[in-house]
Amino acid sequence: MNVLFLCTGNSCRSLMGEALFNHLAREGWHALSAGSKPLGRLNSRALALLEEKGISTSGYFSKSWNDLPLTPDIVISVCGNAANETCPAYLGPALRAHWGVEDPAHAEGSEAEIKAAFETAYAILRHRIETFLALPLNELANDRERLKVELDRIGNLLP
Repeated sequence: MNVLFLCTGNSCRSLMGEALFNHLAREGWHALSAGSKPLGRLNSRALALLEEKGISTSGYFSKSWNDLPLTPDIVISVCGNAANETCPAYLGPALRAHWGVEDPAHAEGSEAEIKAAFETAYAILRHRIETFLALPLNELANDRERLKVELDRIGNLLP
């Protein structure tokens, strides 16, 4: 199964989702990320945080959803809710869910406050991905309705 983490810029949250998922997933599950309007570069703070956590970002880059090498089975949008972001809507045949996470790339304040915003986004994504990967995925892969219910439930979880 292929999971697409989708956002507008594909530089921060969707990158973290892709890297975390691939770091934690079992064989046969793979993540990728994309944006509807990719920035063309990855967020340096997101890259530094992932590296600090021991998660490889080798080979990752900011890309458009028009350039995906495959059709995803699941699309998870990660745009934030509080900032009234317009989240791109993937129109392909994939199962879709929304796991809103506020964008730490727009955090303001002291260095400690900005780092805390990145840590919070990371913690939310990691908790949701770990919860997802703890599901009976072999069963759910053949039960799209139940998988959708679980994906939606997970999208509301906080660590």
